[in-house]
Amino acid sequence: MCLFRIIKSRIGNKMSQKIAFTASRAEVAQTARAALITRYGNAKPEEAEVIVALGGDGFMLQTLHDMQHLAAPVYGMNRGTIGFLMNAYSEIDLQDRLAAAEEADLNPLSMIATKADGSIAKALAINEVSLLRAGPQAAKLKITVDGRLRMAELVCDGALVSTPAGSTAYNYSAHGPIIPIGSEVLALTAMSAFRPRRWRGALLPKKAVVQIDVLEPEKRPVMAEADANSVMGVVSVEIRSEPSVVHRILFDPGHGLEERLINEQFT
Repeated sequence: MCLFRIIKSRIGNKMSQKIAFTASRAEVAQTARAALITRYGNAKPEEAEVIVALGGDGFMLQTLHDMQHLAAPVYGMNRGTIGFLMNAYSEIDLQDRLAAAEEADLNPLSMIATKADGSIAKALAINEVSLLRAGPQAAKLKITVDGRLRMAELVCDGALVSTPAGSTAYNYSAHGPIIPIGSEVLALTAMSAFRPRRWRGALLPKKAVVQIDVLEPEKRPVMAEADANSVMGVVSVEIRSEPSVVHRILFDPGHGLEERLINEQFT
């Protein structure tokens, strides 16, 4: 399965879908949810044919994680400060927009983080898995890809592995590449690399297994994050794509992630 693929919405042309509305804590999102429920009703998430998330990108990621056990796709409408994963907000014609929507299927990254005490923490990331220094000194990392040592020592503020969907987020802020949908690659990007000087990272096949070991973890502590899930005091992290998990996102025609990722490179 591709890391990300665009298909026609499975919602079809139903005249009336069962919708479950969820919203961030922001007042504007809560107000929008109340108005939409008044107009369209509100199904239980377990019974819904589509879930509408109201908020920003952070809330969209939270909703995708929370609802990943359900079959219904998620359609986001922007009621936050950032909306790269969201559609424009409107109270009218929602049923028609859902019927015409295009679906994008995402496979997240799997993170297996080992802590200094030997305990294991696991999490999934739709955008990226990152390792960040957790003390005053730069981190020292060793990078292995598919069992082959690729970098014996990277001195940096951190490093991350990003999906195409997350390539315009933290990855892009760290000067990583924007990855087109369908390219079937992951971005390995360094943050403020000191040695090797200004090393920007690498593009890897989506099937690659990345192992990042922390050198001198007591002197140079490192934390790991899978989207918003943080793990302190890690000594090693394994990162790979997880094809067994599929997140379904709906976009208005002509405004899907493929178009947005291309357009972002020209703005």
